[in-house]
Amino acid sequence: MLWFILRRCGSAVLVLFLSSVLIFLGVRALPGDPATVMAGQEASPAAVEAIRKEFGLDKPLPAQYLDYVGQTLTGNFGRSTQDQLPVADILAERLPVTLELSLLAMVVAIVVGVGAGIVAAVRRGRFADYLATGFGLAGLSIPHFWLGLLGILLFAVTWRVLPASGYVPFTEDPAENLKRMILPALVLGTGFAAILMRQTRSAMLGALSADYVRTARSKGLSETKVVGAHALRNSLTTVVTVLGLQLGALISGAVVTEQIFVIPGFGKLTVDAVLTRNYPVIQAVVLVTVIGYVVVNLLVDIAYAFLNPRIRLSGGTRD
Repeated sequence: MLWFILRRCGSAVLVLFLSSVLIFLGVRALPGDPATVMAGQEASPAAVEAIRKEFGLDKPLPAQYLDYVGQTLTGNFGRSTQDQLPVADILAERLPVTLELSLLAMVVAIVVGVGAGIVAAVRRGRFADYLATGFGLAGLSIPHFWLGLLGILLFAVTWRVLPASGYVPFTEDPAENLKRMILPALVLGTGFAAILMRQTRSAMLGALSADYVRTARSKGLSETKVVGAHALRNSLTTVVTVLGLQLGALISGAVVTEQIFVIPGFGKLTVDAVLTRNYPVIQAVVLVTVIGYVVVNLLVDIAYAFLNPRIRLSGGTRD
């Protein structure tokens, strides 16, 4: 088991290294001169050259990359070109907002998606199965922006039960915070729930037809124990895998959702940074997103090994 974890950690480090190179080169491949953007179009050549020297843009690319990695490892992401605030402070302010939205959306997706998948598998070929399958198809087909606008029209404009947009920190007013985050979480979690429903249903159907489930039923176990203790437990490997693989889609969906509901999170920060050519912020946002994605997938691999001992054996251990 230890060897399996070490191998996965080594793979994660390699992915982070390659990602840092791609991020560094990708940002510098954007059109326009960063020094000119920072100084402004009306700045003198001397001022542009001074900024280029201050930020190390006059150095060769390998030297710039080493400086970038060295500063990043110490938590120094530079300063924003718009307001000169430390990028680390901006990330510390915006990241909790997106984490809260993603967590609430994931809760919605797990409760709705896994629950609907179990019901659809147990009630295969009945009305509940058709209803859950229709929900899954709709969740995969409807874009986030359209669903968000529809939610605002219904819940905020027509029924007036939820706010249309805005954000209140949880530490200031927990009730108001949850009230404003419910609708964005539902919008963001719907597509994720549809994917979980389809995967859970497929895994449960395979488990319910397995020999060990038939044996459990022949022993006289109740249907609740057969479904929960045997079929669902052996289907969790698929659910856990999907949770990890869909993290990227959840983050990309948060970009659109935060724009629609004017939530000052990571997604809105990314869009604003791209529009204003805020290179330090773009680099930091993409890098932190990649780190989060890699770490979550590493945890998913480890959890997958705990749920499925055959994965541990293939990883080189014999315990």
